[in-house]
Amino acid sequence: MNFKRLETFIWVATLGSFRKAAEHQHTTQPAISNRIAALEDELGVRLFERESGHSKLTSKGQELLPYAEKIVFMAQQLRKRADRGASLSGILRLGVSETIVHSWLPRFFRELHETAPNLDVEITVDVSGNLRSGLLDRSLDLAFLMGPVSEPKIENRALCSFPLIWVASPELNLPDRLLALKELAEWPIITYARNTKPFAEISQKFSEMDELPARFYSSSSLAACRQLTLDGIGISTLPLSVIKHELESGRLVQLNTSWTPSELAFTASYSGAPFNPIAELAANLGVMVSDEYDRTTHHENLSPDLKNDN
Repeated sequence: MNFKRLETFIWVATLGSFRKAAEHQHTTQPAISNRIAALEDELGVRLFERESGHSKLTSKGQELLPYAEKIVFMAQQLRKRADRGASLSGILRLGVSETIVHSWLPRFFRELHETAPNLDVEITVDVSGNLRSGLLDRSLDLAFLMGPVSEPKIENRALCSFPLIWVASPELNLPDRLLALKELAEWPIITYARNTKPFAEISQKFSEMDELPARFYSSSSLAACRQLTLDGIGISTLPLSVIKHELESGRLVQLNTSWTPSELAFTASYSGAPFNPIAELAANLGVMVSDEYDRTTHHENLSPDLKNDN
């Protein structure tokens, strides 16, 4: 049986389109149609109902799809065991949340290059909502994002989380005491983009106040949020990894507040079907590097006495 035809069957079923399957497999739509027609002739069944711009599995196609996925998965595993070098070449389309960029991503790329020196990587830095869409439409192979992605065929591996802290420029002369939310709201709140979990949580919390509503300066760029905060435009809540050097130099100060948003929880998420050995490998490396970063950062943030106890 021709494995290329089975792979094509899986991709058309996954993407719901002959055209999209052709784009993904770097071939033409007629070539995809010929492969499916040949597979249907070989099996003696009709696999798809063709509609304008869309292809829907027949009942027989739905029945046979898991078998095709199993055959292709086992064939890929066989190739992986037989020729590890070949399985680690090609292109990894990686989506990354900016928080990861400012923390352990450089370490990840060093490990990835050591493990797969022949691998090309296309990097997309974006908010988690857009990265999730990229995973679902298969324009991304793997994403380090605020997850998990709750979809049946998406695998999620837990990465380290990032506590958020309130910070401001010392030029604002905020009191060195416990600050209530209404005191924070006297300044613009510089925060994540509106289509993110942190913004939703922060805006909901401030909406519960009886006072005048808070003003939000939202951005998809953490670098922009940091710079606006450094310039004294407002106050912000950011991961320590993004503003660690500014805190150490005194260009920003941490605020003592009555409420802090939840930690940012990240996952390495990728499609489990069709199986992608490169995405799985990179996800495993991401988990390893993330865990090491978390241990190192936790140790660095301990007081000297606690470090000695450890």
